[in-house]
Amino acid sequence: MRTAVKLAWIGMSVLLGGCSALSSLNPFADKERNPPAPLVDFKPTLAVRTAWTVPVAKARAFTFSPAFANGNLFAAGADGTLIRVDPASGNEIWRINAGTRLSAGVGSDGLTVAVAGEKGVLLAFDAEGKLRWKAQASSEILSAPAVGQGLVIVRSVDNRIAAYDADTGTRRWVVQRSTPPLTLRTAPGIAIAGPSAFVALPGGRLVALALSNGGARWEAAVGDPRGTTELERIADVSGAPVAAGRDVCAVAYQGRVACFDAVTGTPRWARELSSDVGLAVDERFVFVPDDRGAVNAFTRDTGTGVWRNDKLANRRLSVPVSFGRAVVVGDMQGFVHFLSREDGSFLARARTDGSPIIPASPLIAGSNLIFQTQAGKLVALTTE
Repeated sequence: MRTAVKLAWIGMSVLLGGCSALSSLNPFADKERNPPAPLVDFKPTLAVRTAWTVPVAKARAFTFSPAFANGNLFAAGADGTLIRVDPASGNEIWRINAGTRLSAGVGSDGLTVAVAGEKGVLLAFDAEGKLRWKAQASSEILSAPAVGQGLVIVRSVDNRIAAYDADTGTRRWVVQRSTPPLTLRTAPGIAIAGPSAFVALPGGRLVALALSNGGARWEAAVGDPRGTTELERIADVSGAPVAAGRDVCAVAYQGRVACFDAVTGTPRWARELSSDVGLAVDERFVFVPDDRGAVNAFTRDTGTGVWRNDKLANRRLSVPVSFGRAVVVGDMQGFVHFLSREDGSFLARARTDGSPIIPASPLIAGSNLIFQTQAGKLVALTTE
C-alpha cells in the first residue's frame, strides 16, 4: 500500500474507534470501486525518449527521491544502496552500501549527501561516498533530509525537527512540535531557502524556522482540521513545500493549496483542494494533483484556476515537474505523462519498468528528467 495513505495511529482509543472508517479515507483501498482510469488515446505532439536507466534498489514501503546538486546526481534504496551517477550519461561514478537499511533519502547540496536509516539513524557522506558522520534522531525519519547552508535538517515521525552541522554532525538545534492524534504515514518535506527552513507538518501547518537557531519566523495554516472524527480531521501538509523567489507554496490533504510570502508568511492566495503528494511551481504556474488523480494548474500570482485534467483518475500520481512546455507526472503503473503547461492536454507518454513511480521522485538534472521507481530503477527521460 502506498505510504501516503497508511495511517500512523497515536493512542489506543483512536485505533479502536477508527478502523472501520479507513476505507472511506483511503480512495485507493478498494480497487474495484476506484479502479485506475484507462489510458486515453491521443496523437503525441512531443517526442520523448529514455536517455538511460540505472538500477538502484527497491524502495519497499518507503519514499525515496534522488537529489541533484552541483552537477551531481545521487539516489538510494531501502537495502542501504547509495549511488552517484553522471546525470548526462547515466554512468555510475560510485556505488556503496550505507551499512544499514534506509528509510529515506537523498538530500544533498553537492558536497554532503544525507540519508536516513532504520530506527532514526542519520548518515552523512561526502561527494565521494565516504562516511562523514552518524547521528541519532529521536524516532524514525520518513522524508529525505534537507541539506543546505552548512546544515542537515530532518523531521522525525514524533514531529521533532533537528538541524545538524553538515561537516561534523553536531546537533545545532532542535524544535519539538505537537502531533495530532491521527496523521498520515507520509513524508512531508523541508525546503531550505535564504535564511529559513520551510517545514511541512501534520495538522495542516507550514512553519518557517530560522536556520541560525531554529526559531519560528512565522507559521501558517495550509489545512484546517475539520469534522467530527479524527479521520475527518486529518489535514496534513503533503510532500515538500516549494520556495520560489518571494513565494513559498504548499498543499494539504483535506485542506488547501496555498502560496505565502516567504519572508512574512502573509497569505497570497489559497484554494480548496486535497492532495496527498505535493505540488510543483514554475515562473507562471502552480501544478498539483488532487487525491483523486486530477492534475490542476493555478496561476502563481493570484491562484486563478487555469486548467484541470481529470483523465488520470485513481492512477496514484507523483509530484508534478515543470519541464519545457510540459508538466510531467508519473503514475502507479510506471507511466510518465507529459501534459501541456498551457491547457493540460496530453502531449506524450513514456513507460518505465511497470512499477509505481515514487511520488516524491521527479526532478530535472541538466537536460534530463529523472524518476525513481518503487522497484528500484532510476530512469532519465529527455525530449527531442
